[in-house]
Amino acid sequence: MAEPERTERRLRPAPLLFEPSEAAADPEHFFDLESIEDPRELLARATELTLAFRAAQDRAVEFQAMAAAQLADPTRFDRLSPGAIAEAADWTEDYARKMIEFGVELQRGTAPDLD
Repeated sequence: MAEPERTERRLRPAPLLFEPSEAAADPEHFFDLESIEDPRELLARATELTLAFRAAQDRAVEFQAMAAAQLADPTRFDRLSPGAIAEAADWTEDYARKMIEFGVELQRGTAPDLD
């Protein structure tokens, strides 16, 4: 039986604007939030940033999982063990195995949504 088509629900987060290096060097500076005086505007912009960072993290995890699955692919002559992948990504070996499995599911299109 064919797998049901996976529907992607992606949020359209606020764009992450890169800060000038001088501003990034200031530990009190964070995406210019400290300069917003209106609490409603501050809440709205901080919420946009929160959603953007969550969406970015979800996508990055998916890419990590796909890379781990590719590196562990038994058909590769230079495949890596879960231990080697864990060391490269600063994971535990058990977590590396889970990420490899998740990456295989993503490549097959059978992985559950992260939402």
